[in-house]
Amino acid sequence: MNSFETLIIIALLAILVEVTYLVVKLPRQNLSRRASRPILVDTSVLIDGRIIAVAQSGFIGDTLVIPRSVVGELQFLADNADHDKRARARYGLDVVKELQAMPHLKVEILQDGSKAEEGVDERLLTLAKRHNAAVCTIDYNLNKVAAVEGITVLNVNELAQSLRMAYLPGEKMLLELVQKGQDAHQGVGYLTDGTMVVVEHASKNIGQTIEIEFIRSLQTAAGKMMFAKPIEKLQQAPKVQKPLGKRPVAKQATEAPKNEVKQVATVFHSDAKEHKNNHNNAKRSHRQKSSPVATTARPARDKKPRTSSQREASLIDLVEKQQ
Repeated sequence: MNSFETLIIIALLAILVEVTYLVVKLPRQNLSRRASRPILVDTSVLIDGRIIAVAQSGFIGDTLVIPRSVVGELQFLADNADHDKRARARYGLDVVKELQAMPHLKVEILQDGSKAEEGVDERLLTLAKRHNAAVCTIDYNLNKVAAVEGITVLNVNELAQSLRMAYLPGEKMLLELVQKGQDAHQGVGYLTDGTMVVVEHASKNIGQTIEIEFIRSLQTAAGKMMFAKPIEKLQQAPKVQKPLGKRPVAKQATEAPKNEVKQVATVFHSDAKEHKNNHNNAKRSHRQKSSPVATTARPARDKKPRTSSQREASLIDLVEKQQ
């Protein structure tokens, strides 16, 4: 009887252990299976290269799957395209090797064929539907088509735009202007995250680092754009102002000599005119006394207006006689 009870107790303990295992272990396994989702990597992401920084940050917890057709397209571009595309394709192959070398990241190569007859984009969409995977791309058209097909898309450009620093209107910073804008008076600079900043009336400061003040921002499908204005004009305005009182003092100092000159000129003119009248009266009275014929004939001559040359000659004659 005692042995039978012992067996029952052992059986109950075994059942308790099994139930505990099912309660603790199985939900974790199901949760990990549900959380695991393959991510198909597009050619554009490998050529871009920013997927390396995202993977190093540890935000990619799922498996990165690189189809063999994507690697084949990179190889084709590296062999047959122009110089720029060859360099970018080779960089994409280096990115694949660097992703594979990361110890905390799981990378797989899906053997779907070295060449996609229908096109790499169509192959990626087909593989995503077949394996219930997401597509990692920065291709604008592929992003739109995948959204229409109901496929989850991980866009690196959208991630970068979400993480960009936001500058509010009125904030100031130092910015280097590198080129002209669309208008002749605009200067263009770039933030550290690549955001374009258009500075109004700053074309003369291209190649310089100036302090700017943000005016507004513009969000477009291609990215984010900021508008700003230079604040050096606001700092230069007080320097132009002059202390009050200097201009009236200078005006009085300059007006005093002018008044003195006018007074001297008026006195000289009145003295000369008085001497001239006295001389003419004396000369006329002398002629009237010496010759009566001349006195009768003289009024006819005095009626004629005297010219400026005759006046000057008489004035010179008067001065010579006074000397």
